[in-house]
Amino acid sequence: MNLPKYELTVHPGESVTSIVQSIPDDGEEAVVHLCAGTYHEKVEIFRPHTVLEGCGREHTIIAWNDRASDILEDGTRRGTFRTATFRTDADYITIRNMTIRNDCGPREEAGQCIALYADGDFLTCEDCSLISCQDTLFTAPLPPTEVIKGGFTGPKQYAPRKPQRHVYRRDRIYGDIDFIFGGAAAWFEECDIISIDGRRCRETPYTGYCTAASTPEGQAFGYVFHQCRFLGENVPEGSVFLGRPWRSFAKTIMLDCFYDRHICSEAFHDWDKEDFHGHGLYGVFPETVFSATMKNACLLTEAEAAKITENALLSSM
Repeated sequence: MNLPKYELTVHPGESVTSIVQSIPDDGEEAVVHLCAGTYHEKVEIFRPHTVLEGCGREHTIIAWNDRASDILEDGTRRGTFRTATFRTDADYITIRNMTIRNDCGPREEAGQCIALYADGDFLTCEDCSLISCQDTLFTAPLPPTEVIKGGFTGPKQYAPRKPQRHVYRRDRIYGDIDFIFGGAAAWFEECDIISIDGRRCRETPYTGYCTAASTPEGQAFGYVFHQCRFLGENVPEGSVFLGRPWRSFAKTIMLDCFYDRHICSEAFHDWDKEDFHGHGLYGVFPETVFSATMKNACLLTEAEAAKITENALLSSM
């Protein structure tokens, strides 16, 4: 077994970002151990070939509370893509055994609040909890263009849109609106996708959306959920869609997943994008309780499902 060239330990009160920045960027693997405790820090990791490992999701917690609705010193609104508690911007990064949380507060006051902004090819996130309300996990890249001017304001607004592959394994991802979103080809294995109600006022009806893929045109894979559980915590029965397309080439596949009663009978929403029906794909295998009533999606054949594997996704670019 090859040992990493660099191995460091971080304690609560120390800066995770600063310690990673102190490691030479020479292409060698580095492992950074985060001791148990809560790190009140906005973490940014730019070093490739870096493993960040906590002591378990219950014991190592990274928390921050930037909100899209915040007004900054220059009078501008922070916006979605400057809210991340933890942001990666390099290839071959692994995050494991920790909780990453955006303590943004009620959704109607905070707006979108990212916990993990995952940017980088061959990113792996395993045995973690990712917690926020709207837009919990962003899987870069951004779509090619904004729909609303200023909607992409943030660190990668003008950067080239780089195709990338992610793997999420045994994670617990919490949120309510589009809480897994973006353009990466991402494989989710044995994850719990947990819908919550992030509002303060709950007098009006609740509707949630688990995913909002923006798969680039021509990309073979978008999101694939394999043996995942879609669960609800204190949300009404039939109130949540599995996904809706952030962009019209969105691709999202569900393979051998469990769906709790909070998932609505239509299962998927088209977000009123007529061109999605000619370009995008929502697919499910095998047949489920909502197969007969789901809209904007198809039931895959066994032969089609057999071609959708983690190795196929990781070798697709």
